[in-house]
Amino acid sequence: MRAHQTAPRPAHSILTNMEHTPRQDTNSPHARLEQLAATLRGPGGCPWDAKQTPATLKKYLLEECQELAEAIDSGDAQAICEEMGDVYFILTMLAAIFAEQNRFTIEDALEGVVAKMIRRHPHVFGDATVTDEQALREQWRRIKEQEKRPDKPSLS
Repeated sequence: MRAHQTAPRPAHSILTNMEHTPRQDTNSPHARLEQLAATLRGPGGCPWDAKQTPATLKKYLLEECQELAEAIDSGDAQAICEEMGDVYFILTMLAAIFAEQNRFTIEDALEGVVAKMIRRHPHVFGDATVTDEQALREQWRRIKEQEKRPDKPSLS
């Protein structure tokens, strides 16, 4: 277990190239997958994909996650890669649905998880010190418990 770093990095320092930057590379696999989902769900796309909802996709998400878990158990990197892609596709479809409903975007979800992981790792991105795995687990539990409180006072 790594102890506290002597020069903590501000949480925002790892995001300087990511924050609010529109996707410039429309040919990246991520951008192409988002476009694929939009095409499948859009006019002239696939009727089956267009009618999907979060509730109907839940079954497929669970199936794909189970297949990914089995691939991990097998240790077959090619199978793991394929199943990760399948899970990512379902997540992209879910993000497309919520974006269509103007509820949130995939960027919102990604920004949220980045902020959460930074918040839950103050021993890496802040000035907290952990000496062993037990202390690390306790820190994680406290932070997670704090996040669930409705008032969510600052953790700093």
